[in-house]
Amino acid sequence: MNSLALINEFLGMPPNNASSHGYQIDHILEFCHWFMAALFFGWSAFFIYVLLRFRKRRQPVADHAGVRSGISTHLEFSVVLIEAVLLLGFAIPLWARRVNQFPPGKEALLVHVVAQQFSFNYHLPGADGQFARRDVNLVSNSNPLGIDPSDPAGKDDIVTTGELHVPVNRPVIAELSSKDVIHDFFLPSMRIAGDAIPGSLIPIWFTPVKTGTDEIICGQLCGLGHYGMKGTLVVDTPQDYQAWLKERAELAASAQAAPPASSPGAPQPQGKPPEPVSSPSPTPGG
Repeated sequence: MNSLALINEFLGMPPNNASSHGYQIDHILEFCHWFMAALFFGWSAFFIYVLLRFRKRRQPVADHAGVRSGISTHLEFSVVLIEAVLLLGFAIPLWARRVNQFPPGKEALLVHVVAQQFSFNYHLPGADGQFARRDVNLVSNSNPLGIDPSDPAGKDDIVTTGELHVPVNRPVIAELSSKDVIHDFFLPSMRIAGDAIPGSLIPIWFTPVKTGTDEIICGQLCGLGHYGMKGTLVVDTPQDYQAWLKERAELAASAQAAPPASSPGAPQPQGKPPEPVSSPSPTPGG
């Protein structure tokens, strides 16, 4: 690992970048951290020098004329110039590429991420590539996204909670929304995050370049259970991803074919009432 990355690790950044664009994020953060460290130590040294140089015992009479040389002006101008280069030359172009240059729809995997207190739900289209209609009035414990069961496009849709599978080396577009409050869908290993806001659909995208399992966390304080709002991102090989899709499709088909379980208070089906059993009549003198 190069020396620039050491300051990122020291400040707590996860070292395992697993996305194609992550190195750009790491490099700009490394430069910013080194620049801020240089400013911190430079201004600290200057502050200590001023305390010693202009202490009262050495200079009992105040000098109201101030600084007469142009060194301070050059230093301040240099700091502003470096910050402008960081902002205009690196940060804004990198941000613009992330929000304007999305991969083509046919090339990317599209997944709907619906946040709620305190979990993430994932909705993927099936083999037809079409999402089923969703209706908030259909939301229940067994149907957390309110998918319309009468929509034929949803027969092969895949819905998971807590765990998201994606294939390696394929762009993933995640469209974020929320059912209750503002959440933040944060993938530290992918160097990407985005707010999930009720009533809005906010897209983010990334391309995983390493297989493995990584953590998904909520980066926005969303309630008392915020600390436990975590999930798992599994990056599969293309073969493993297809096997996972097949497994989930089979599970969804079996769940749709199974008859609904009757609740304890549900009325039982009415059939022919049983014949009353007559008790034997008592015998005389019995």
